[in-house]
Amino acid sequence: MRSHAELMEFINAHKTDGTNYLFIDEVQEIDGFERVLRSLNSDPNFDIYCTGSNAQVFSSELATYLSGRQIVFHIGSLNFNEFCAFHKMQANQESLSNYILYGGLPYMVHLPDDIDIRFEYLNNMYSTILFRDVVRRHQIRDTRFLNDLIRFLADNTGSMFSANKISAYLKNQKINKNVALILDYISYIEGAYFINKVQRLDIVGKRHFEVGEKYYFEDIGLRNAIVGFNVNDMGKIIENLVYLHLRNMQFNIRIGEMDGHEIDFVAERKGETVYIQVAYKLNDSNTIEREFGNLLKIADNYPKYVISYESFSPPNTYKGIQHQTLLQFLSSSI
Repeated sequence: MRSHAELMEFINAHKTDGTNYLFIDEVQEIDGFERVLRSLNSDPNFDIYCTGSNAQVFSSELATYLSGRQIVFHIGSLNFNEFCAFHKMQANQESLSNYILYGGLPYMVHLPDDIDIRFEYLNNMYSTILFRDVVRRHQIRDTRFLNDLIRFLADNTGSMFSANKISAYLKNQKINKNVALILDYISYIEGAYFINKVQRLDIVGKRHFEVGEKYYFEDIGLRNAIVGFNVNDMGKIIENLVYLHLRNMQFNIRIGEMDGHEIDFVAERKGETVYIQVAYKLNDSNTIEREFGNLLKIADNYPKYVISYESFSPPNTYKGIQHQTLLQFLSSSI
């Protein structure tokens, strides 16, 4: 069904005098759906559950019609522990390697363990999301530029971003797009739950910077499908996975900055703060000094962690800063 009239006709034909449980998948595909929800919301015999893949539907648009009489749950891809449970795997380096490569889309469990088949599925999912939730919804005509923009974000996962920076990059590629259009397209991609924006925070002054943010993908497998998996990107991928794990633990996440030094994540929850640095390897003194040293400059006593893919000697702590491998971090909560 595509219209609110058809939806209401279906409901009237199937409702009972008792409690009616109404489940609507991809509710944004039904034109005028909010009229039906507003009408039924006042009926005590209806318990309504809707799913959708566009942030605007469940924030501004739906809230306007239901006046806050709804509870919204953000359901993302499987976290690492859920991934292991779905695939009946132990939480070890082998399962972590699979998670890093394929991400956490639940349907993956039904596919054979074949890299070509799994990436074909991921590419199909990417195309579906792009067309249904971005191109069609926002009537985008320049789909080539949209694809190029997403590829740029995927290739620069976890890098400091500004619309001016990408505009200058595009001009070097003989592509002229203004900053306003770039910002609009990014908001559409973000609204489709495809990427997540993280703002910068001045740790000392506790103020947000107005420009310069980072973007992380909702599913690392989709990111890999866009630009391919490359071991040289492991630092970006690990940082993305750490972000997702913090988000799944209900942290409010920002990028920290203090005296010109960057802290990868400043995570806050219920008045408590955790500082986190992320590195692929801790195999030389300069890297160790940079990752641990930036955290040592923070004067408060909140927990501080360095997360790396490989183990680190000496284990557990360095000058009071906690160290965890990515496997340990994704398998636990902090």
